[in-house]
Amino acid sequence: MKRADLQKPLQHHQFASDNYAGICPEAMQAMAEANRGYASSYGDDYWTGKACERLRELFETDCEVFFVFNGTAANSLALASLCQSYHSIICHEMAHIETDECGASEFFSNGTKVLLVHGENGKVDLGEIEHTVQRRTDIHYPKPRALSITQATELGTVYTVDEMQVIGEVARRFSLRIHMDGARFANAIASLNVAPKEITWKAGVDVLCFGGTKNGFAMGEAVIFFNRELAFEFDYRCKQAGQLASKMRYLAAPWIGTLESGAWLRHAAHANACARKLEKELQSIAGIRVMFPCQANSVFLEMPTTVMEALRNRGWHFYTFIGSGGARFMCSWETSDADIAALVKDIRELGGKT
Repeated sequence: MKRADLQKPLQHHQFASDNYAGICPEAMQAMAEANRGYASSYGDDYWTGKACERLRELFETDCEVFFVFNGTAANSLALASLCQSYHSIICHEMAHIETDECGASEFFSNGTKVLLVHGENGKVDLGEIEHTVQRRTDIHYPKPRALSITQATELGTVYTVDEMQVIGEVARRFSLRIHMDGARFANAIASLNVAPKEITWKAGVDVLCFGGTKNGFAMGEAVIFFNRELAFEFDYRCKQAGQLASKMRYLAAPWIGTLESGAWLRHAAHANACARKLEKELQSIAGIRVMFPCQANSVFLEMPTTVMEALRNRGWHFYTFIGSGGARFMCSWETSDADIAALVKDIRELGGKT
């Protein structure tokens, strides 16, 4: 870690990432309740067992559940369980496992190659998946074994139930196992208003990495194997990777608090609604263009670089990794109408008049 200089608290409730938000009350309360007295370590405790049962109830199936600290570990260890080192993983070119995880999928799978496909609005193109699988079948080519789907996508769009069912059919045809990066899975469910099973195991998903951090937790993701055979010795993978928490109850308890109260879905719906409101407000500003459909909790804008620089000078934080001229504004469970109004006011002043 770099040495951190002392800084003043952030001026605004920021839109750079839903990671900027604090811990939601339900998660905090659940951790406080789990903090009473002693509990067995390494997951052999009441809280971890109860959290697993609540997740099985949510997905309406007898799945295997593991808790890890962060999304990179969840994705890379899950994918490693699906592949051998001579296999390959197909994903969208903007997928987090490709752009933001420092080669972790390749590292933890001992070299499984990641193969990229295009697709509009962050979604994989089915024709490109077929081409990638079929373009070579000789022993010199890394055999495609897994298909990684991001839900909601890195561009803030959401795969529908029908789209997931077709993806499942393609995967079955080519004997591909399906991994779902669900860092914002709650936002996808809130957007679609469907039962979680409809876009996971009923559509053929083998393993889901269900994000808690971006939905109001301090930390923690759930790795959920719907294909339980693939979970064989996954606990050993977690231990070897430094992801087996000794005080597991603190990773598990927030799931209980948010699932039992319904906060996991309520907070996601709030974040989505804030993004839609932000999008609506910004569409009327000259010189500002919304780049992708707002279907979850993010808004992508094309704006002059001078406007972006001026916004940063006013204390706003946001990412511009999508490309030249593009900026992402992410809403969270903690985003308020006042936050949106303040950002819109500054963009309107800097970007143009209606």
